[in-house]
Amino acid sequence: MKKLAFLLCLVSSFTFLSLHAAEAKENESTYKPKDYSRLIGMPGFSDEALKMHFKLYQGYVTNTNMLLGLIKQYAAEGKDKTAPYAEIKRRVMWEFDGMRLHEDYFSNLGGKGTSLEGDSPLYRQIVQDFTSFEKWKSDFMATGAMRGIGWAVLVFDPVSKRLFNNWINEHDRGHLAGGEPILIMDVFEHAYLLDYGLDRGKYIQSFFDNIDWNVVSKRFSEQKEQENKADET
Repeated sequence: MKKLAFLLCLVSSFTFLSLHAAEAKENESTYKPKDYSRLIGMPGFSDEALKMHFKLYQGYVTNTNMLLGLIKQYAAEGKDKTAPYAEIKRRVMWEFDGMRLHEDYFSNLGGKGTSLEGDSPLYRQIVQDFTSFEKWKSDFMATGAMRGIGWAVLVFDPVSKRLFNNWINEHDRGHLAGGEPILIMDVFEHAYLLDYGLDRGKYIQSFFDNIDWNVVSKRFSEQKEQENKADET
């Protein structure tokens, strides 16, 4: 029964505004769902949980496109000063951030035992900002273990040129303004409940066991390159 209730809640989360979909003209599919089926078979993550998570993510893509289509339609019809338009405007970034954070999350998984090289720019930055890799890891895991639903994110701030372990709540609340996400961990219940029940700690450890550090290191290096180019101009 608990599993059924969980699945029903999951389905409802990406059917938002379905009753209003008929109002929108045929949407331009601005965003396409990405294929993360390569993660099937990943240790610590059941195929059932992953497939369900992929479906949830696809719902965010669908709703993002639908809401953008409605915004365009309402504006064309001169309804951009109405209450429904305002509410759609408020909602669309929740759906968009849910889409983008899931893409970043899935993309930094599937590492198959990769580790962060001790001489890499990211490793050196972590040690500089957190004293040691282990202290950073402990703080990141503690961030993810906090009560509540959301995301634990390693963020690089190009202004202060340092890393933060950031908590994002409900997709669109708590982002570090101007910060660039480097490592993203989903800690909504749907990410771990089927496999681990309420034991979020075991899920967090499985997440770390499957980080693709090559992807994460590349993200950081790209941000540093952009920063260096900005300093030169």
